[in-house]
Amino acid sequence: MGLPVREYLLTLCVTAAVTYLLTGPVRKFAIATGAMPEIRARDVHREPTPRLGGIAMFGGLCAGLLVADHLQNLSSVFELSNEPRALLSGAAVIWLIGVLDDKFEIDALIKLGGQFIAAGVMVAQGLTILWLPVPGVGQVSVTAWQGNLLTVALVVITINAVNFVDGLDGLAAGMVCIASAAFFMYAYRIWYGYGIEEAAPATLFAAILMGMCMGFLPHNMHPARIFMGDSGSMLIGLVLAAGAISVTGQVDPDAMKLFPGTSTREVTHAMLPVFIPLLLPLTIIAIPVADLLLAIVRRTWQGKSPFAADRGHLHHRLLEIGHSHSRAVLIMYFWSALIAFGAVAYSVHSASMWIVLGIVALSAVGLVLLLLPRFTPRAPRWAESFIPPRYRRSGRAYSALEHETEEAAGTAEADGTEEGPQERAPLPAGVNGATAIGPRSRIPERRKAGTPR
Repeated sequence: MGLPVREYLLTLCVTAAVTYLLTGPVRKFAIATGAMPEIRARDVHREPTPRLGGIAMFGGLCAGLLVADHLQNLSSVFELSNEPRALLSGAAVIWLIGVLDDKFEIDALIKLGGQFIAAGVMVAQGLTILWLPVPGVGQVSVTAWQGNLLTVALVVITINAVNFVDGLDGLAAGMVCIASAAFFMYAYRIWYGYGIEEAAPATLFAAILMGMCMGFLPHNMHPARIFMGDSGSMLIGLVLAAGAISVTGQVDPDAMKLFPGTSTREVTHAMLPVFIPLLLPLTIIAIPVADLLLAIVRRTWQGKSPFAADRGHLHHRLLEIGHSHSRAVLIMYFWSALIAFGAVAYSVHSASMWIVLGIVALSAVGLVLLLLPRFTPRAPRWAESFIPPRYRRSGRAYSALEHETEEAAGTAEADGTEEGPQERAPLPAGVNGATAIGPRSRIPERRKAGTPR
């Protein structure tokens, strides 16, 4: 079998192109059908934005599978395995439930039941865990019921983890794209590097998932013109879980034959670093899972339902610290890439100290980025022309003057000494330069004289 890199690249490009081209018409359809919910207390955006972006992503998924089925090297995946059909069936179920939720806001328990049904549909068609490589024990076969329960649990947890992190423009799609890129590198290494055909479906799923996210991101970056909604977040969560289940529970570690003549137990123990991102696929999306666990503990501690939405997610806390919307998203990207690619690199060269030192150094950089708003930069006068305006002395003086003006207006209103019509606090510009809850921002823009608006 030839090197199928070009076919994977073609599948990824077709998936991304179809997703990108469908998102525009889907946005108009969402506006026409009223799939634009009102601003909620936990929302970050300032004007109603259409949802149903998952419709375009599902179209990209179908297009990617259709193209792969007609390619020379990838068509064997459909001939030797039923997993692509199982993925498509489960994705259709979860996508339909997500579309209904984006339009009609169905109950959380109904959505949870739909997630179980989608996972059950995939299990019924053969996409399930057959065995697990356990460190120190070896390859452990699981019964049908145990494998089915593990599969359903992994699918539901991954779907909700991705759904929980979908709170900022471009956050969920970008993080899942990073995770799927790392997962593609690992699964492709197992398939082509070791000649294990059982890893081919997972490699295809990862390539298609990258295309879905890359095609949707241009429409979803801040300021977002459309949201993926639950129809999109639950869909990409299910595809990510399907790839992890496919390569974790159906690839025999002894088939790699890295240690001929040794027992399966010794092979599994020696290959433990390789199986870290597969035995624990949630490490690939460790940030969403951590957010999910913290949200459940926080809401339960406060006496609320675990499904009750709030503004306590990690991305909300980054905004409260003082990060901008774009910087908060980029910081989440950084940590996701560090964990995902760090795990893959460690699985390839676990004995290399340079990988560990690199991960530690990048972690230190990430901590500095997290604490960046706590520091007040003081750039010298000669360097002001090379730095953003907000870090210049004139920019800080402007911000201080604006703050004093707002305080004076508040004091005058409290004392009842109103000399004229009171101005509302300036609001940041929305998606198209205006907001849905107030007038255009009245903070003057600092532009060069003679430049057009």
